Amino acid sequence: MQIYMHQTHHTMADFNGIFSYLENVVDMIEKNEYKQGLHLFPESYSTGYPLQDLCVQRSFIKNYLELIERIEKLAKRLQGHESVILFGGQVYEFDEDQLPLSIENVIYELSAKGLKDIYSKKLLPNYDIFDEKKYYREGNRSSLYRYQDKQLALLICEDMWYSSHHEVNPLDDLEAEITKNNIELDAIINLSASPFYLGKDSARLKRASEISQDFKCPFIYVNKVGAEDEILFDGSSFVLIGNKVQERASLFTPDVVSFALEKYQWDEKRAKKNVKLVNSWEGLFAATLTKKEKSLPTLRELSDNDCELILHSIKLGVQDYVKKTGLKNFLVALSGGIDSALVLAILKLIKTPEQNLEAIYMPGFFSATLSYDLSKELCENIGIKLRNLPIKFLHSNVNNLFKETFGDELDGLADENVQSRLRGALLYTRSNQTGAMVINTSNKSEIAVGYSTLYGDSVGALSILGDLYKTEVFALARYINRKYNNLLPEQIITRPPSAELREDQEDSHSLPPYERLDAILEGFLSYRYDCQDLINEGFNQAEVEKAYRLYNISEYKRKQFCPIVKLKAKSFGFGYRMPICKTF
Repeated sequence: MQIYMHQTHHTMADFNGIFSYLENVVDMIEKNEYKQGLHLFPESYSTGYPLQDLCVQRSFIKNYLELIERIEKLAKRLQGHESVILFGGQVYEFDEDQLPLSIENVIYELSAKGLKDIYSKKLLPNYDIFDEKKYYREGNRSSLYRYQDKQLALLICEDMWYSSHHEVNPLDDLEAEITKNNIELDAIINLSASPFYLGKDSARLKRASEISQDFKCPFIYVNKVGAEDEILFDGSSFVLIGNKVQERASLFTPDVVSFALEKYQWDEKRAKKNVKLVNSWEGLFAATLTKKEKSLPTLRELSDNDCELILHSIKLGVQDYVKKTGLKNFLVALSGGIDSALVLAILKLIKTPEQNLEAIYMPGFFSATLSYDLSKELCENIGIKLRNLPIKFLHSNVNNLFKETFGDELDGLADENVQSRLRGALLYTRSNQTGAMVINTSNKSEIAVGYSTLYGDSVGALSILGDLYKTEVFALARYINRKYNNLLPEQIITRPPSAELREDQEDSHSLPPYERLDAILEGFLSYRYDCQDLINEGFNQAEVEKAYRLYNISEYKRKQFCPIVKLKAKSFGFGYRMPICKTF
């Protein structure tokens, strides 16, 4: 029996594109360009994922139901063919006013017999970026599915993960059905829309391996590709037996993988038990800290493979964002510091030849000559012109205006922030001129403690470093220099970080050293540590309490921050929901 895994990439609710691809598969089946077999598509293929409130909008529902009608008509063209297509979608139930009464996340079967939904997702994740219980009704249908002479089992994404969040375990139900009907499975199929983060692929493989060994059959996993705002889907579909991957689809790229199921029969020699995993609130967000004897915990160091994955992830996030929003070119504010330099270098590496990249340097009274020299050197390395747009006179004029109007000169934080906001205004004025997309340059450490100016250096359409702590920013910069012939001037990496908004300013004057701060912040964000836990780990009490205070009072800034390309299990953005007003 031939199986085709279609690892697809579409814009959400692009019903014409979704139908066109499916229609093309039917064309190829008609022309016998595909062998007779089973075609597998990802979860929610016919809509995109995650839909959020889009799934309850009238216009969306109307267009989606029209798509389902169009797909249903394709069944006539499968007459005389045994091929079957399984794809993810939604099934609506309406009340008397034609408002959605319930929605189920389902697998559709398209064959010569017609179109019907055959399985409903049983486990609805409701943590981090997931809020499926808000929209969907849990399914309770059998997982068993027969095609030709093969006995298969169907799962949708979360159904493969047991957790204390759920009252049922679909795999327990499946085992009971197998025992009751006295059958043996030929394969388990999981249609997924599973988001990417560093380490997720390993977790998937381990869990699939455990299931394969428990049921003594191949595990077939089909995932989607694409960036949905800040959430990334990496594809990486696979076929696995025991603990060995037999087939693998591309990473971050659409792909079609075909194989004969008979080729992958269960072999006890491949079996090797793995430690049971738990995908839940309790197990998913463990802090990525490491600790050596007689030293403080630190962030786990990024490996070269991690860095390469991060670059691929950012490329998908940025390119999908510009494609799906209709934008094309990029604009970056250079400061002479590591963050903006790394953003520019990454954009150079991931942009296409027809995309334009522009850098603007906006010096103020406290900008060092070295900052200009390093920015110019970086732009020469990258092959673009550095635009110089000083803010000194604007800064003076604003100061004079405030003195004349209010009787007081600007000083302290007000004087620092106005410089950053002037830069933000100039940056977006240039964006209006050219239509270029402003790329934010803040990192996760700064976002966590609010070390940025609202409407100033926090501006941007998309953040590509917002899920990397400052120490990880340095690690990624060093990796890029090793791989790409010192693209970034070395002194940008080695000079002390500074906002250059006052005389002799350095980040270390306001914040603990990033090696300690980043570990403290990761402890807070993972939900595993409170202040006392971190103090017990050896961190300085004053530093912990200061970091905790800054972390909490900065929520209003994070609420107004741009989308962040998600690279970690727990990130600021779509999956992080915290009230602004609270006592802590």
